[in-house]
Amino acid sequence: MILCRTIPELKAAVAKWKRELAEGETIGFVPTMGYLHEGHASLMRRSVADNRFTAVSIFVNPMQFGPNEDFDKYPRNEERDLAIAGEQGVDLVFLPSVEEMYPKRPLTKVLVSGVTERLCGASRPGHFDGVGLVVSKLFHLVQPDRAYFGMKDAQQVAVIKQMTEDLNFPVEIVPCPTVREPDGLALSSRNVYLTPEQRRQAVVLSQALQLAADRMDEGAVTPAELTELVKAKIGEADEAAIDYVELLTYPRLEQPEADVNVHEANAPLLLAVAVKFGSTRLIDNRLLQPSEVHAHV
Repeated sequence: MILCRTIPELKAAVAKWKRELAEGETIGFVPTMGYLHEGHASLMRRSVADNRFTAVSIFVNPMQFGPNEDFDKYPRNEERDLAIAGEQGVDLVFLPSVEEMYPKRPLTKVLVSGVTERLCGASRPGHFDGVGLVVSKLFHLVQPDRAYFGMKDAQQVAVIKQMTEDLNFPVEIVPCPTVREPDGLALSSRNVYLTPEQRRQAVVLSQALQLAADRMDEGAVTPAELTELVKAKIGEADEAAIDYVELLTYPRLEQPEADVNVHEANAPLLLAVAVKFGSTRLIDNRLLQPSEVHAHV
């Protein structure tokens, strides 16, 4: 496995790959912020299976953190990350410093409107501008044919797909399922911040989403009824402070009509939550496929 810490090293490795690719062979890419877990590993394995070469980036991007967020204390473990990447059969890891990626503070933003205005985009102003900038830079540097993203951050997937289409990046965006702990908690690098009691209570997020899916299966239900059901369930955890619970169309992230029966929606629906346990903010979601839509997607 090749380790590149500088942009020239990465460019040289990618140029060599391009020369070695046979017709029909491809490069896969998994961008991460490190502190890797099984969710990241599943993306890497998928890329290794799909492509001749796989590159992984490990970069905690300061441009997507707000002034009061956790950039400085975001968990990092370089040695462990490299071991995990190597175990999945990754060919290259790009592990740059902040100074390497941003020699000067960038004056460019990659702003995707519409899909960034709700959910985490509303809670974290400027966050997706930073995501768009760093992913654009990485796509230019790695030149992948496919890029793999976890659906735990479904809004991020929607933003990157929109950006890729609008800017004609020659990259296929491959969404991959959320990986969960045995009790249902979505894997996240931030889970390490939870106290034992918060960790015990955090399972309420996946329980609430499952409760909503079960309620939808029972028959007619409105968006408000589903979101209120989720809020009530999460409210059973006394350390949980809800940031948002929203039901939106996917991937456009628009509000469905208030009185519509979700079974009659003409697009998949994303039920998304963000909840703080102490100072730790967790997100989770469930993609609900109305029966009429499910038959056509």
